[in-house]
Amino acid sequence: MLPAGAGAQTGTSRPAPPAAKPVDGKAQGEKSQDGKRQEDRNQPVTVDSDRMERFGKEGLIIFSGNVVARQNNSVQYADRLEVYLDEKGDKILRTVSTGSVRVVTRDCKTGTAKRAEYFDLDQRVVLIGNARVWQDDNVVSGDTITIYLAQDRNVVVGGKQERVKAVFYSKEEDKAAVPKPTATAAAGGTAVCAN
Repeated sequence: MLPAGAGAQTGTSRPAPPAAKPVDGKAQGEKSQDGKRQEDRNQPVTVDSDRMERFGKEGLIIFSGNVVARQNNSVQYADRLEVYLDEKGDKILRTVSTGSVRVVTRDCKTGTAKRAEYFDLDQRVVLIGNARVWQDDNVVSGDTITIYLAQDRNVVVGGKQERVKAVFYSKEEDKAAVPKPTATAAAGGTAVCAN
């Protein structure tokens, strides 16, 4: 199961044409933030689980039991993962994860919730039900957290019983200290984040 554009590459190579400056001022081949996001979307998705069930006519694949889904050094854990595909069955449009949902992004942010929904078209992840996202000691929690991946923007909404909570720590700058790495690649493509 691969997103569109992640097919096999041919072994032929041609010399790259010289970079030209288009009207926007960026040379061809330079990666903008949107270009980087598009490249991330084209990376293969691997899913491990205890069970898989495919419904071809509905374009639905259901993974259940100790689900671990990986893409480009991001990993998601859940009890159940529903994957909704396009009409051709070669592109993921939407996913729904339930049961002990935990997401670790490649930039070492961790999120937990009762349910997570991912929408590929607008690059949006919605954590629903006792949602919490943290990095290092900084944490934000609410009933729903919406993460707009392409915009590097988050929206947190409180519930009826509890308001939004956020705790941020300022970092002390210590010039003598050696900065610790934020992420390194481990076997299997999983991000390993320093604590």
